[in-house]
Amino acid sequence: MPAAGGAVRFPRLRRRNREMKTSRMPSMGRRQFMQTSAAAGALGLAAPGRLALAQSASPVNLHTWSAAVDTVKSHLTAFEEHTGIPVNYGNSPWAQYREGMVTKFVGGAPLDMMWVSDAWLPEWAEAGWIAPVDDFDFLMKYNAEAEDFCTNSMTYDGRQYGLTYYTDFMAFLYDEEKLKEAGFDAPPETWDEVVEQSLVMKEKGIAEYPMMLAMAQESWLIEFMSALVYSHGGRFVDDNGDAIMQHEGNGAVEALRWVVDGVRKHGIISPACVETGELSGLKAFASGNHAFALVAKYRLRMLNDPEQSQVAGNVKQAMMPMGSNGAHDTVGWMRFHGMSAQAAADQQRAENTAKLIEWFGGKADGEYKFQKLLFLDIGAGFGVKPLFEDPEIRAAYDAYGDVDMIQKQQAQARKKDVITPWFGEWSETNGSAWQSAILGNVDPKAALEKSAELWAELKSEY
Repeated sequence: MPAAGGAVRFPRLRRRNREMKTSRMPSMGRRQFMQTSAAAGALGLAAPGRLALAQSASPVNLHTWSAAVDTVKSHLTAFEEHTGIPVNYGNSPWAQYREGMVTKFVGGAPLDMMWVSDAWLPEWAEAGWIAPVDDFDFLMKYNAEAEDFCTNSMTYDGRQYGLTYYTDFMAFLYDEEKLKEAGFDAPPETWDEVVEQSLVMKEKGIAEYPMMLAMAQESWLIEFMSALVYSHGGRFVDDNGDAIMQHEGNGAVEALRWVVDGVRKHGIISPACVETGELSGLKAFASGNHAFALVAKYRLRMLNDPEQSQVAGNVKQAMMPMGSNGAHDTVGWMRFHGMSAQAAADQQRAENTAKLIEWFGGKADGEYKFQKLLFLDIGAGFGVKPLFEDPEIRAAYDAYGDVDMIQKQQAQARKKDVITPWFGEWSETNGSAWQSAILGNVDPKAALEKSAELWAELKSEY
């Protein structure tokens, strides 16, 4: 699996004509270059009957990153046998995937269905590279059983662009042995209790820095920030996309202040957190250096594996602690099966692509087969609620985690509210502002006022 979270930064694009985004009819002018070929010209001269036959026999072109390749191939074979629609399948490594896909889009390479990160949706939608799928009622029916944050994460400017392929969320984990050693019977339910329990552990010499936070300037940082902000009852932006991060109460100030106090006042978080990346923090927790940690839920599998972790068997998940104005909310992320604009511009091609999207993101032969296979194969999280009741999935989860706790926390996951075409330009400044406050160079509110100012500037320019 690629890094589960990590919103990828991308350059800001010029906003394209809104009519092209909101129309439910294919737009031929802008995208025509992607469909022009000698074969297309020949088909255009064919009789209607032969045209329909040629279109129905045309393969669907699928491209993914190189994850669970054998599982994908097996599921594709079943699709071809079930529908008679051939599929051309290609894949590329995660590290090169996004740039490779942009090259394919720009060059007009044959492409119908692809895997898409929620972080790329604004960029790819604004560029006209991918198309909404919400005209296909047989795809939209799956929203009723999908996690809300998954559906929301696939939606941009009021249109839905796919069906979920994989999902996960930021989890609050604790070392049960250290908790008991400190004299506590239950994990903390609030961020204040995290401080209280951590101070006891610190005093007893159980851990120098009981709380592990990875706040280095890397792609994971926005997930860590968002989990802290959401659980404190805040947001970075409101429903209109305007900055409220600088506000007390409903912004991000309370969350940042908690981190600053954890480092500078209470000493329960290492000052080196600003240089600690996700992987380094994970290894430190697995080595037994901390009692609490914010990490992606899928890391539970590794942390409770004796061959990979010194604290295996002791790592448990609790609901995300909440702030005085918050709830047990966390941030989630997802990947989805999307449709290219060139596929959407041709009715038959679009229908065949939509059938393939359903086969992978919806039900195949009456069950959510691909998401189940992916979970059992590589432990990838799923975004459809009925799978939590599947006996095989429950048994697999129970081998290293509490499936009911996982389900409960996933239900309170929320999409990142800052994923926009200008996210990359803003994220660097926002990350630096948080780090500056943690290091004591600026007050938390002043730091977030700087972040909000840049957000407003970029939004107005866009």
